[in-house]
Amino acid sequence: MSAANIVSFDVEEHHRIEAAVGLTCSAEVVTEYSARMEAVTRRLLDQLAAAGVLATFYVVAEIARARPHLVRDIHAAGHEIGSHSWDHRRVHRFTPATFRADLRTSKDALEQATGAAVVGFRAPTFSVTRETGWAIDVLAECGFEYDSSIFPVQHDRYGIPDAPRGPFLAVGHERELLELPPLTYRVAGLNLPVAGGGYFRLFPLAVMKAGLRQAARTGATAAVPQVGMLYFHPWEFDPDQPRLPLKWLARWRTYVGIGHTTERLARLLAEFRFRRAIDVARAIRASGAQLPRFRLVEGAHAVHPLPACEGESPTGSA
Repeated sequence: MSAANIVSFDVEEHHRIEAAVGLTCSAEVVTEYSARMEAVTRRLLDQLAAAGVLATFYVVAEIARARPHLVRDIHAAGHEIGSHSWDHRRVHRFTPATFRADLRTSKDALEQATGAAVVGFRAPTFSVTRETGWAIDVLAECGFEYDSSIFPVQHDRYGIPDAPRGPFLAVGHERELLELPPLTYRVAGLNLPVAGGGYFRLFPLAVMKAGLRQAARTGATAAVPQVGMLYFHPWEFDPDQPRLPLKWLARWRTYVGIGHTTERLARLLAEFRFRRAIDVARAIRASGAQLPRFRLVEGAHAVHPLPACEGESPTGSA
């Protein structure tokens, strides 16, 4: 296996974003954001269908209770449904016990909506870090096959700069789990974040393309497969939505470049091939590639291997 590209979407209403933590929105604004999230997600489904691309949607599971028809329609279109937590709280706000409860509740809600197993996870704000490395154990215990929450960059809110840039086995206290990190571009000895979000909106599109091509070149020569994991949010494709009352830096980060995202995504979908994250994860497992192990927790020792990789089957519980 060489390189594989993945297009993914973190599905949450706009008022749930990390920059909005602490803000109070009226019931009317929350309702509008929810309706706009569904409308934009459906436009994205149409755009993906026109391009013949299957994606992975990491969904905040409260949406599966409020709008189960949307989650069912994403799944019915052939896309993967992954968990993006129950209500978009960072892992730092949990203990292992409360995180386990959150995972099981979110997993159950998404599986009830789709009738299919949910085996992929992405933490809100990429909040699996060294401080929350115990989350790997909990994710493995709850039956997840892979995670996509560790960003190998330096950032004020997240990131582990020395983590591998390609797929690896993240090691917690006693368990390990396949990690599919977001795309970075290695330049001047640094990992430049080019996977999506604000980087997609701020940088020229050529920078993201350079990252994808670098991953492809590396994958063609390395024993370890490479993955170009991209991520976006439905609210980033809605330039006319009501703006949150953010401070100037957060406001700039949130809304910079929001007017040209739909056209940029179309160009990416036309130029590169993409697969669902679960298909890439299972292909890596099947390849027998010896992935690097990266310890998140001091003194960790992986005594339990990855859970057995089985075919997707309907389930109604976590």
